[in-house]
Amino acid sequence: MKKITLILLTSLFSLTVFGQDIIGPWNGALKVQGTQLRLVFNVTKTNNGFSSTMDSPDQGAKGIPVTNTTFANSKIKFEVANARIEYNGELKGNEFVGTFKQGGQEFPMNLSRTTIEKEVVKRPREPSKPYPYYSEEVTFQNTKANISLSGTLTLPKKDGIFPVVILITGSGPQNRDEELLGHKPFLIISDYLTKNGIAVLRYDDRGVGQSNGDFKTATSADFATDVESAIIFLKTRKEINEKKIGLVGHSEGGLIAPMAASKSKDVSFIVLLAGTGIQGDKLLLLQQALIAKANGVSETDIKKSIEINSKLFEIVVKSDDNIKLKTDLTNSINEMLKNDTSAEIPNGMTKEDFVSMQVNQISSPWMQYFMKFNPATTLEKVKCPVLAVNGEKDLQVPPKENLTAIKNALTKGGNKNVTTIEFPNLNHLFQECKTGSPDEYATIEQTFSPTALYEITKWIKIQTK
Repeated sequence: MKKITLILLTSLFSLTVFGQDIIGPWNGALKVQGTQLRLVFNVTKTNNGFSSTMDSPDQGAKGIPVTNTTFANSKIKFEVANARIEYNGELKGNEFVGTFKQGGQEFPMNLSRTTIEKEVVKRPREPSKPYPYYSEEVTFQNTKANISLSGTLTLPKKDGIFPVVILITGSGPQNRDEELLGHKPFLIISDYLTKNGIAVLRYDDRGVGQSNGDFKTATSADFATDVESAIIFLKTRKEINEKKIGLVGHSEGGLIAPMAASKSKDVSFIVLLAGTGIQGDKLLLLQQALIAKANGVSETDIKKSIEINSKLFEIVVKSDDNIKLKTDLTNSINEMLKNDTSAEIPNGMTKEDFVSMQVNQISSPWMQYFMKFNPATTLEKVKCPVLAVNGEKDLQVPPKENLTAIKNALTKGGNKNVTTIEFPNLNHLFQECKTGSPDEYATIEQTFSPTALYEITKWIKIQTK
């Protein structure tokens, strides 16, 4: 599911006054959920004042237009209206001392000319080089999409023939380690499996890291073709037993793995790590309610939010015309705002900008596909062995609803080799946790439960005997 990250949407800039020389980059760092998030505001001079762009290096985002850049009386203000971002600072000496705001939250942040290095968070189970196995940087082609994907292939030894798994990331742009909030779960999984005699291919999502392509316009179906390309690539490697190629998908990756497996006879088994079993619109509503409850939102407010989103999601699910969809969503949101006097438009945004932001997010290609897609349709076609696992405290892909739906769909399709496991006390990332809330992810030292790793590996080794 969607990872926790600042939403960085684009708009145009505006202006005002002049004074001290503020042209050039200004660097700052936020502490969000225990991790560092670097931001850079790049200021340029215009005929009327200033304009600027914003970079978020740790999210791979560059050149985001800033809606307003104003500087007067040693005070600066940056606004990115569509992302509900506002920074206010006062020049003191060689830095701006101020506050970053987004979506009702405030964080202290100073801006200076000094480049801020990426903060390295060392997790205790994270492997470090030299690895006790062979590791190779690889590139392969997705000819359907005309893109090149880059990743890492690890082998137990340089020479030999080994079973292999392909790791498939969750939703949102991810690198080959599925890196988020200071954790690298795919690096941990890859290291453990390779040490246990199983080769692993993990790769950067299209448009991320060393892979090219456009992530923003892609859907789960497009990502499935990336997996198919990875399978074709592995079949060219002399070190790979092509009769023992498996897929391991996390979250959305657990939706994509069955899509690829249902089309390819070369997939001999799949592992679904918090994979989805119910239709996307229903999953999102369930997810929103559970996370809101964990965060202390009242039952009344949760019910109200779910009612609103249910109506909007229904419009998306029934739509087959993108232009009409945007019109219908715009009219529906405007009507809701008109009838709800308690609704607040974020500071720095007009009502029109707010509605437009909501419509663009809900009607994006990925979101439309995800809401309309029922995983059961592909799960029923999967004939290879399947292991589906969840954490008991997963609030993003709730275990009981999804494990049950996955097993039912596979069984309906005649698959007799299905195993499901619900691990006690684990969250969506398979960390040992207290509540399961995404707010805990960054603060937990553990990246991936050793117990879950052991059970998953044991099952894979049985399939690859």
